[in-house]
Amino acid sequence: MQEISFEKYTLSKRISTMLRVDLRRMFSSLTVYIFIASCLLAPILILVMTTMMDGTVSVNPQTGVETVIEGFDNVWQIIGSVSGASAVPDMAGGMSLTAMCNINMLYMALAAFVCLFVSDDFRSGYAKNLFAVRADKTDYILSKTLTTFIASALMVLAFFLGSLLGGAISGLPFIMEGFGISELVFCVLAKMLSTLIVVPIYLTMAVVAKSRAWLSILLSLASGMLLFMMLPMLSPLNSTIINPLLCLGIGVLLSIGLGAISRTVLNKTALV
Repeated sequence: MQEISFEKYTLSKRISTMLRVDLRRMFSSLTVYIFIASCLLAPILILVMTTMMDGTVSVNPQTGVETVIEGFDNVWQIIGSVSGASAVPDMAGGMSLTAMCNINMLYMALAAFVCLFVSDDFRSGYAKNLFAVRADKTDYILSKTLTTFIASALMVLAFFLGSLLGGAISGLPFIMEGFGISELVFCVLAKMLSTLIVVPIYLTMAVVAKSRAWLSILLSLASGMLLFMMLPMLSPLNSTIINPLLCLGIGVLLSIGLGAISRTVLNKTALV
């Protein structure tokens, strides 16, 4: 008599199934393409407009103080700065757009994307139906972390490509001072992996707020501001292999710790 054996449904298989579902849902949605397209167009507009405004002098009519708007000296400034160089705007000498209009804005866009993506699960009833079948919330948290990380990495890559196009259109030089091609590659890789640091934070805020996307975005932006100055320091233009590894290590630790918190929130609160 032939024995009937049942295949064990392990954690890796459950995660693989959830990940395929989340990736299909994400890439079949228009939202992710809007964010990626925005990340591609933003550096083009920034580089072209700041180049046109470079050297423009504005006068305060009340005090008579003149403010000189300083643009980018080269394309790579929109990606980051060389380690040791100040990224803080020089308010005494002028208005430095390079310290405000750069790739760091991407972390705020990621907060909106993660919160909208997760809140849609609770607003549509998908999460409630899913958890009725799957009691363990670990699958959901891990899958959402990996899915949003993949989308975030694509947005960073789109911003980098947009910077190259913007530099070519605006006529800015591609001079590399203090770093080379290999360091630039490690820098971009570190930027992509640094999104793994903020994604678990945004995911936790989204799980707390659930269907209230506006609340999750506010909480994410408030918590993300604490890391806003640290993240550029982890991925300078003269990055080495240590920088992406450091970003990966911090991201994995945060994913584990905050993932456990997110799982507890889902287990202890109502799914509405």
